[in-house]
Amino acid sequence: MVTAKQQAYLTAMGVDVYVRRDRSPPLSSPTITGENALMKPLPVTLPVADNGNVPADVEWEGLIQQVQQCTLCDLHTTRTQTVFGVGKRTASLMFIGEAPGAEEDRQGEPFVGNAGQLLNEMLRAIRLQRADVYIANILKCRPPGNRDPKPEEAALCAPYLQRQIELIQPKLLIAVGRIAAQRLLQTDTALARLRLKQHLHPVFNIPVIVTYHPAYLLRTPQDKRKAWEDLLFIEKCLQQTSN
Repeated sequence: MVTAKQQAYLTAMGVDVYVRRDRSPPLSSPTITGENALMKPLPVTLPVADNGNVPADVEWEGLIQQVQQCTLCDLHTTRTQTVFGVGKRTASLMFIGEAPGAEEDRQGEPFVGNAGQLLNEMLRAIRLQRADVYIANILKCRPPGNRDPKPEEAALCAPYLQRQIELIQPKLLIAVGRIAAQRLLQTDTALARLRLKQHLHPVFNIPVIVTYHPAYLLRTPQDKRKAWEDLLFIEKCLQQTSN
């Protein structure tokens, strides 16, 4: 049941209908049931860098410094600054997007601007604050023109994200948008087919849930109802991990 406070946040999100219709995908069984086996595999495995450039014992400050000084790909020549990540370092939920945009590149923080404000409203709708979760990206530097990350760029950046996941040890990973979902799960399955399921991260065996990117929702507001279903599913899965 949607509370009055949730309804206010949903209004801020631009969601007009708050009660799930009978034809909506079922949300009552958020357990992992082998959905990964149903995903369409990539015809060619995306390159994944090993962790050789990130010492196994590196802690937060050392990792931040490494990212700030990184010159492994050409993105270091066009960035204003790196965008490491932000949030609670012991968070149960870790949100992972694709790459910084122009505003993130200026501020050095992921998910700011209009998309960040919408993400904040989405979190509040399930009784969470931005400070309750950890937010990061596949890439730590902005691609020129906000283009999609190249596979080799994502591969070189992967050890930084992997070490963040190791340090945080979240209960759930939330892949925000198609690029992040496909990269994390090593698949080219469409986002629509990945939603409302728990998938396992291929390295850490942490459940991964896929949802829309707030920037996409700003462009396609009719899909905000689907995003609300995703939020209910995330909330249910998080409650299940706490039982």
